[in-house]
Formats: sequence, C-alpha cells, structure tokens
Amino acid sequence: MEDRIMSKKQFLGGKNSNAYIVFYSTVMVVIVAIMLAFTSLSLKEKQNANILNEKKDAIVASLGLEKGSYDSMIEAYVVNKAGEVINTADSPLDKLFGLSASYAAGEYPVFENKTTGEVVFPVTGKGLWGDIWGYVALESDLNTIKGVIFDHAGETPGLGAEIATPKYQAQFPGQTIYEGDDMVGIYVVKGGAKGAAHSVDAVTGGTKTSEGLQNMIKDCLECYDNFMKLRKAPAAEETVTVNAE
Repeated sequence: MEDRIMSKKQFLGGKNSNAYIVFYSTVMVVIVAIMLAFTSLSLKEKQNANILNEKKDAIVASLGLEKGSYDSMIEAYVVNKAGEVINTADSPLDKLFGLSASYAAGEYPVFENKTTGEVVFPVTGKGLWGDIWGYVALESDLNTIKGVIFDHAGETPGLGAEIATPKYQAQFPGQTIYEGDDMVGIYVVKGGAKGAAHSVDAVTGGTKTSEGLQNMIKDCLECYDNFMKLRKAPAAEETVTVNAE
C-alpha cells in the first residue's frame, strides 16, 4: 500500500519537479487551445455576417444612402476587363473578402443604385504600414465622384490614418476622374484642392499613405474603364441621333 502511495507521489518526480511542471503546462496549453479553436469556429459565421453588414453599410454610405438600405437599393454584379457582366463562383459581396485576388483574376465587383444608376467600385491598395481599401461612388455620368469611404489596417494615427475620417473624405465629392477620354483618377498632392482639376489635398505628414491612396484609386478604377465607356456609349449615340433629327 505504501509503495502505491509513494509511486503516485513520485509521478514525474512530484509536483515540484521540472518534469511535472512542464507536463502540467503542456496539458493546460492544449486544453486552452482546443477551447479557443472551438469558440472561434462557433463564432466565425456570426463574425462574417457582421463584417458583411459593415461592407454593405460602407457601400451605401459612399452613395449617401441610409444605413441598412443595401438590400433594397443596390444591384450587384461582376464585370471583366472588357467591361462585360460575367458569372462567377462567388457573389459580388463575397469578392470583397478577397478583393486583391478578385482583381488579379480579372473579376471586378460593381454595386449599382437601382434608382439612379450611380455606381460604387471597391478599391484596394497599400499605404505606409499595410493595406488600405475603400469604396468610390460615381454619379450616373460615371465621371463625377458622388462620395468615398476609405479605411486602413494600420496607418499612423493623426497622419496617414486621416484618410478614414469624414473630414478628409469630404474633399472628394464633385471631383472628376476623366480628362476627356483618359482615366486620370484623383491626384492626392499637397495643396491639390486649391483649384487643380482631379485633385485633393494630401494628408499632412502622410506622404506615403497619400501616394498609396492616389495609386489605389487610379489602378483600381482603370480596371473599370471599359465598363464605364460601354455604359456611356449608348448615351452618346442617343445624343448624336437627337441632334441629327
């Protein structure tokens, strides 16, 4: 009997031994990891639903529409480089969860106001410290900016992070992205809002973020260039016909 008691006490050298402490710590780490993994998996669906709702709200916000109006106001579809509407395995909203990959595959989601014909293009790029992204809404002329929403992963607070503020984004409405038939995007430069066409002010002290924002807007909107020109073509033809009469 005493031998059995002694063997229990001597398991891995006893509670004060290094071997026992390592064994106990390992078991606890494994148990906690399993619990965390289970919790993460059980909440993933809800987390994704919340993220999706945030994306929907950002899209309608860029158009100046009420929060929660996405389902009633927006028609979504995907176009290719030629500007043609295509069918894809993922929905246009699903594309937003891997927008860089979608762009690389030549699949570009479009979100259109069913009532006005205004469109929203999602954009993605790189700032100083990481990813930046957002939504650029255009008027039905597909040239004039209706509104924008930008966000970032880790730009410097008070500097590059200013791109996510309403005050900074208020510069964009009314700016145009075309110079004649050429897509020029928006120039983000110091003092850019002082009378220059297609221009807004850069972020004070955020040169790299400003450059990233400018590149993001132009690079992403260029992917929709043919789509926008195809949309404009019928209107131009109709104008010519009316004038001829």
